[in-house]
Amino acid sequence: MKPYDILVAGEINPDLILTGDVEPTFGQVEKLVDSAALMIGSSSAIFACGAARLGLRVAFTGVCGDDTFGRFMLAEMDARGVDTSTVFVDPDGQTGLSVILNRGSDRAILTHPGLIAALTAGAVSDDLLARARHLHIASYFLQTALQPGLPDLFTRAHALGLSISLDTNWDPSGEWRGFESLLGQVNVFLPNENEAVALSGAKDIESAGRRLGKLCEVVAIKRGAQGAIAHQGKRTARASALPVDLVDTVGAGDSFNAGFLYGFLHGWDLEKSLRLAATCGSLSTRRAGGTAAQPTLDEAMRHDVPG
Repeated sequence: MKPYDILVAGEINPDLILTGDVEPTFGQVEKLVDSAALMIGSSSAIFACGAARLGLRVAFTGVCGDDTFGRFMLAEMDARGVDTSTVFVDPDGQTGLSVILNRGSDRAILTHPGLIAALTAGAVSDDLLARARHLHIASYFLQTALQPGLPDLFTRAHALGLSISLDTNWDPSGEWRGFESLLGQVNVFLPNENEAVALSGAKDIESAGRRLGKLCEVVAIKRGAQGAIAHQGKRTARASALPVDLVDTVGAGDSFNAGFLYGFLHGWDLEKSLRLAATCGSLSTRRAGGTAAQPTLDEAMRHDVPG
């Protein structure tokens, strides 16, 4: 048995979440907000914590600085059962930071990249890959140093028996370029609705799902309060979101990813994997931040995940 179920090669940055009347007013106007909290950030790290919470054995590799934000992130991931022993700590670098202006179901994000883009594919060794069953990549458009080497990394991973998942997240440039050739090497593609439409060039979510589903083994598309839809070959599955008292949607998509990949790695069928994913995403919104309300597997399975 390999030591890890999932190896995450990703970005490391905390989230500073401000909640309340968070729309800035320039002209040196000071406004008061309801709350402020420093929490685990980055799509990759939130996913890793969600997967570990479900009982998967997760290792994380990335780059952070030897600074307050970097030490915070490593300590928080370690506390949640994520193995960070393969993280590279750059004593001269600065860990990135995202400031999230949160208004219930909507939010704006301001990100200082710092070392978010510093990880290269060459830094992910074959020895490390060989210790995992699956490789997960998130924030493709932010991890610019990783992008050029991903085709080779994916080839090496497949040769060592790993399956691969990809969540591009949003493209800040709005260009949506460079990912197409990768999808043929991806087993599970995990965009949200807006990303799927933008990436595929389709006019609606149904067309986007069908187009993307032809390029990879499985595509599971997150639709927020409308649930999710997935395509695998000629099969289509749908799942509804759970009704919950929503507090914060930060990281809900990453918790969804963790649930879907739990099912995928355990050989579940498409419908059951999608239902667990939608359940994990929904339950994660009950508290502020991306990790505070992530469910255990037992908790998630109590919410009508099909047997």
